[in-house]
Amino acid sequence: MNHFGPRPDCRSPRLAELAGRAVRLSDDIPVVFDAPLSPQHRLIGAWVAEQYTSRAEYTRPQARRHIERAFGTKVSDILEPVALAGLRVSVRGDEAGKNTALAIICEGLGQIDLGWIEDGDAPIPWRATAYSALKRMLGRVLPVFGYQDLFDEYAAINWEGETEDDAARDALIDLHGVSEHELDGQTLPSTLHASRPPWMIADNAVVDALLPRSLHERLDRVREAHDALVGVPPGSDAWHVEHDILYDYMPEMEEHYHLPPLTLVPFAQFAGELDDIARHGMEVGFADVAGLCPLPDASRIDGWFASFGLGARFLCAVQDLIAFNPAQS
Repeated sequence: MNHFGPRPDCRSPRLAELAGRAVRLSDDIPVVFDAPLSPQHRLIGAWVAEQYTSRAEYTRPQARRHIERAFGTKVSDILEPVALAGLRVSVRGDEAGKNTALAIICEGLGQIDLGWIEDGDAPIPWRATAYSALKRMLGRVLPVFGYQDLFDEYAAINWEGETEDDAARDALIDLHGVSEHELDGQTLPSTLHASRPPWMIADNAVVDALLPRSLHERLDRVREAHDALVGVPPGSDAWHVEHDILYDYMPEMEEHYHLPPLTLVPFAQFAGELDDIARHGMEVGFADVAGLCPLPDASRIDGWFASFGLGARFLCAVQDLIAFNPAQS
């Protein structure tokens, strides 16, 4: 049976190492010896020419390599400190081959390592406050799902969307052929809710005034980095996906499952349920695009890099929060 990121293999630093920080142009963009430069190479090349003045003359193959190396180096420099998830950037052409977009793709899979929030000995209110903040903000940058998404998916698959125990029992009997004497071994909405550890429950979070200063400061840095993304102009937002145009640039995504590849739901408590809802995604792929930004011309690239850097800064602040253990400070 396929497992959706068993815990030893799903920790994000390991995923980041496996995924690398590759930057490449889509396979749909021809890179043929001495063929004319593609529209995508010409657009990125115009930006490279503004950034790196050079009197050198290039053959077409040399120009391609120079464009890809210059653009890729800047992307890699920004992503270098990010270890929370494996990310790569792909330069995409639309189906007509005339328009260009920059896609951020998440190559991580499974549970995000929650560090002390999940495994530490800090008081529950501190852990719940940090977890609640991640649940609220992390989706601004990463394709990630939480407990409510798990519950809704599991309900749709097993209880025909029912959310109360009695209706879920009826669905199991009427639609899934479960007999009355088998019901005791079945997962119901109440048992799923009861499986949540107390640090997952938002009502256990507290106001910042009740937190130690060191934790308060780290949460503030996460919020400030998140808030900086709010003012990014839509046309330059590296971390936004406009689904109306996604399939124009990435038609393969139509076949992917709608569930994101990353989760904040702990495997220790929900391994079976996570395997259940992720089975289809393991077969056809997940909704792993973290951002898709069309580029009508090269003038938009600096804005894209600015927002790309803001997202990386936010992820670094999240990493710092997770790596820190307030109980040991």
